[in-house]
Amino acid sequence: MSLYTYFRISKPSVAKVPEDKVADTYMSLRNRTFWGATIAYSLYYVCRMSINVVKQPLIDEGVLSAGQLGLIGSALLFVYAVGKFMNGFIADYCNIRRFMAVGLFISSVMNLVMGALGFFTGMIPSMVMFFGFAILWGVNGWMQSMGSAPGVISLSRWFPRSKRGSYYSLFSSSPYIGEFISYNILAVVVGWLGWQSGFMMAALAGFIGTALILLFVSDTPESKGLPSIQEISGETLTKEDSMPTKDLQKMVLKHPGIWVIALASAFIYITKYAIAGWGVLFLQEEKGFSLTEATTIISINALLGIFGTVLSGWVSDKLFRSDRYIPALIFGAMNSVALVLFLFGGNSWAVNIIAMVLFGISIGVLICFLGGLMAVDIVPRKATGAALGVVGAASYVAAGIQDVASGWLIDGNSTVIETLDEATGQMVQATQYDFTPVAIFWVVASVISFLLPVLNWKYRK
Repeated sequence: MSLYTYFRISKPSVAKVPEDKVADTYMSLRNRTFWGATIAYSLYYVCRMSINVVKQPLIDEGVLSAGQLGLIGSALLFVYAVGKFMNGFIADYCNIRRFMAVGLFISSVMNLVMGALGFFTGMIPSMVMFFGFAILWGVNGWMQSMGSAPGVISLSRWFPRSKRGSYYSLFSSSPYIGEFISYNILAVVVGWLGWQSGFMMAALAGFIGTALILLFVSDTPESKGLPSIQEISGETLTKEDSMPTKDLQKMVLKHPGIWVIALASAFIYITKYAIAGWGVLFLQEEKGFSLTEATTIISINALLGIFGTVLSGWVSDKLFRSDRYIPALIFGAMNSVALVLFLFGGNSWAVNIIAMVLFGISIGVLICFLGGLMAVDIVPRKATGAALGVVGAASYVAAGIQDVASGWLIDGNSTVIETLDEATGQMVQATQYDFTPVAIFWVVASVISFLLPVLNWKYRK
């Protein structure tokens, strides 16, 4: 069997489900597919976040330096961006069950190999370990890019447009669940058994996720002897439904609305990763919080992100009749206000907590809308993956550029000062940071992100 044969979209089943059993069979398979893909995608994230959990032990044991770990992390990020684009287009043609399962399986293997290498650190030169980890983590980045598109495509194949927002938001909350598992369960295991166990446990989680996909996810309703989602839901068929997928993908690339959404998503990803990557340092250096206090405040944002993501679908489907644009503007404005409050609102615990609550809720909504759902809404079902590929690539390239730009702005506006250490009576050097330029950069990115969709108003459905 060739790779093409293995991965191509399933053919309609010759055996049809009896008419009186269609409704029950469809609901059962749809729910199994949705929850299987959603839980599995959260485990995708465990295989992506594992290295973040073990960074400190790797540094403490002298296995890798902080600079080397930064380069390894960027290998995943930029490979992931390219993979998001290419695999988004490929996934439109694919059996989503097999495509998603293969990506997670190989991602798990990469984690397993990295954990196994950890037992030979005394025998492997540091530079060999660095290049080995960079290659393996780069491969992991490509495999990780095979998770999101199939999951979202499954929503297009199994859910009518009127319910897509609610289920898309639930699916989009899975990364936050994966982060929670990583930063809590994996961290405990690493504390007990060492950093190698972090990769090993991530691999185990990935293998479990692979099994869930194979057991519960179905490719298309037609492959199970059911009518298409358009027939089941009573949606009107359009001329696009009968067009070849490659022609629809070309339409996506030429669709100005997709590129506007991609650009808006890029700017909101700048904001998201700015707080995730630099928020703790900002609270420590600018506002004088301890490390524990700073991480506690920032973690509120991650926790509320789950709530915001789930809320987004319900709000748009129930309150705005599946219109994403008005709530995107509302929560976009909230995001900018929250960011201003956080960056310029003073040192009060209450102010900073309120800022992170508002930021977390709004970023959850905006990542859901701008990061995919609004693009999916304006393209034909058979080109869902292509739309996600364009938006995903723009988002993660912007996230990577943000990290470089923010670091440059922070370093470029710092000064080294000498202070008297009262305990020793010696003069010591300390770095003083001016966060004003980078703060303006982050706020401007936030404002642009929610104003750009206004240009797409005519594409609302």
